[in-house]
Amino acid sequence: MTPAPKLPIVYVRGYAGGTAGIDKAVTDPFYGFNEGSTHIRIGPDDAPCFYEFESPLLRLHMDEGYQILVEGGQDLYLATHDTIPPDSIWIHRFYDASATTWGGSPHAFRLETAAQDLLKLIETIKDKSKAPRVHLVAHSMGGLVCRCLIQKILPDLGRDPADYVGKLFTYGTPHGGIAFDLGFGILEKLRDVTGVNGAEIFGPERMYEYLTPKTQADPDGPPPKWDARTMPQEGPFAFSHDRIFCLVGTDPTDYDVAHGLSAATVGPRSDGLVQTDNAYVPGAYQAYVHRSHSGRYGLVNSEEGYQNLRRFLCGDRKAEAELVDVHLAERADTIWQAEVRLSVRGLQIVTHERMSAQWCPIQLPGAGADDGTTVPLVNTFLCSGLRAEDSATMRYALHLRILSLHRRDGLLSFNDHLEQTADFDDILVIDIRADPTASAPALSATWNSAIAGPISAYRPDGHTLGDENPAPGVWVSHIELPPSAIPIVGRTARVRLTVTPWN
Repeated sequence: MTPAPKLPIVYVRGYAGGTAGIDKAVTDPFYGFNEGSTHIRIGPDDAPCFYEFESPLLRLHMDEGYQILVEGGQDLYLATHDTIPPDSIWIHRFYDASATTWGGSPHAFRLETAAQDLLKLIETIKDKSKAPRVHLVAHSMGGLVCRCLIQKILPDLGRDPADYVGKLFTYGTPHGGIAFDLGFGILEKLRDVTGVNGAEIFGPERMYEYLTPKTQADPDGPPPKWDARTMPQEGPFAFSHDRIFCLVGTDPTDYDVAHGLSAATVGPRSDGLVQTDNAYVPGAYQAYVHRSHSGRYGLVNSEEGYQNLRRFLCGDRKAEAELVDVHLAERADTIWQAEVRLSVRGLQIVTHERMSAQWCPIQLPGAGADDGTTVPLVNTFLCSGLRAEDSATMRYALHLRILSLHRRDGLLSFNDHLEQTADFDDILVIDIRADPTASAPALSATWNSAIAGPISAYRPDGHTLGDENPAPGVWVSHIELPPSAIPIVGRTARVRLTVTPWN
């Protein structure tokens, strides 16, 4: 499979706060996309170890050949060059006009203006690079600037967002706004009424204004049950969920803004600032990683974030894993949950994990469905050229755990409970033969419980899974679960792997 041509990347940073924060933000030539880290939680007892991550900016430059073109200022570079390479990275410096450090009269920040200026930057880059569109990569509020462009600015101009944006990748964006566990909604109302440092942009009234095109806007404000996370998929200017990836952080503890007060206010189901339920667009691709909103364990300056970003932007195949035809064991007052982890051979991090200990397990539907249940487990993107030099395959490990919780009189019962002990626990080891020219992948899959000895020593026997879907461009295979899972999920349950081309 021939890789798709690279598109320019535009990075859009997050919220800086008031004037002091804005003045500090503009001193960084790359608005934080050049931020790296030296800590990773892989040591004994969860102790930090030294691990040098160079930054997503440098890694895209080194790994994918993206060029960083400044020479005294990217605006100056764009103004003095008639052509630019499409494999280049640009920073949307929307806060510059609001900083006081340049002298003159700074303008008050307005999110809609930032989105309009983003359109101007994209038009310039498209014109000079001859690229059909650009990729947008955004942190926190930057994702809302991008959504304002896609959902309001371009539709109001009668333009199709797909003509400007290839893919949108967001790190910890509050797609559903910012809410607090404490205060019974009073804190949100105070924020939205007072507008301290412009933070009302994270409340429903302002979000409705900048995410709704004029032709659809209700002058009375958002209707009941309006969900800021939703990106409509109908109409002439709908932007496909298939082009959006949301990275969700699950580590509030390491977000030390305001000495931990933010994390305590937002609650444990968050990255310290954005609650996990608000950090994604429903229907878009998602990955959960144990990282905080920012800081030494932040999302942007993390290997976890970069590996998901690189594969989404530059991968050539999409792989999906689902648990299908599930008939959960019928047990009175039992709640079922699943935990998943996705590991890639050669990486020192987990690229996706939804764990009970991190407040984000997959809630399984109740027992009793006659036609079985389908449970999405993970979506990931593959790069055929990424594999160990001494290996003929790319290897992925999908760790699946199923746990039960019991209730009595509406309360959780722990009489026979073993904390963190799963009813089913196994790892599906998937090997993909790396042949980017092949029309269909060659996959083999084996459960760890059937592997004798360490996984690292295991070599596939050469038998590959058959394609159960005759349609071109779609590869599907169902994998039986180990016998130990049958009493829990039923005899018909399978893991379905689906692989399709991606660009």
